[in-house]
Amino acid sequence: MTDPVSDFLTRLRNASKAGLAECVSPHSKLKQNLAAILKAEGYISDHTDGTDAQGHKTLVVKMKYVASTPALTVLNRVSTPGRRLYFRYTEIPRVLNGLGIAILSTSKGLLKDQDCRRQKIGGELICNVW
Repeated sequence: MTDPVSDFLTRLRNASKAGLAECVSPHSKLKQNLAAILKAEGYISDHTDGTDAQGHKTLVVKMKYVASTPALTVLNRVSTPGRRLYFRYTEIPRVLNGLGIAILSTSKGLLKDQDCRRQKIGGELICNVW
């Protein structure tokens, strides 16, 4: 697999469109931090660690629905392995005029766009969510 983050985002997007209760993905710290941001913003209900049949760690994400409509509607990967996109804190694009969030990888870990502007930190734009 060349892009594990993109695979994780695709799994979440497919699970929300299919109406699944939970989504299982291979575990990594980056994916866990991404799930923590999505939980804090209210796009997913919970995330836990688990193991699969071979004993490998997995990340189990419980999806969130409001009246059978998924809370996670759009999840776009912005920076790819072939095209990395870096932004200064003044240049970070607003997602839906502030209704959505952008998640950036910074020197202080994964942060959402508002926190980056507040702390005056730039970084690599990972994805846009709304």
